[in-house]
Amino acid sequence: MSNTITFSDFINLDIRVGEVLNAQKVEESNKLIELTVNLGQDYGTVTIFTGMQKWYTPEDFQGKKFLFIANLEPKKIMDRVSQGMILSASKNDEPVLIPVSPDLDNGSKIL
Repeated sequence: MSNTITFSDFINLDIRVGEVLNAQKVEESNKLIELTVNLGQDYGTVTIFTGMQKWYTPEDFQGKKFLFIANLEPKKIMDRVSQGMILSASKNDEPVLIPVSPDLDNGSKIL
């Protein structure tokens, strides 16, 4: 079980539907994939890195919609900046992508 958070911590998370416009391996890394994500009107297009190269290829992300934490503090990764985080499930300690219906608009807020 994880640590308990307060309701005010929870409501500070801004989880949005985002469409991956482009995905590519980061050549200098054997873990990272760079995602260009449309998070809708409030956030626009952002860059998000994910360490899932061991399990997924860029084609697994390209043109699909997923859930993202949009208001995560930017983090510098290998002289680049990641502006959010993709959400995934865990099965046998491996990430499992959670696709979102293509009918949902980019930037739709998860309540």
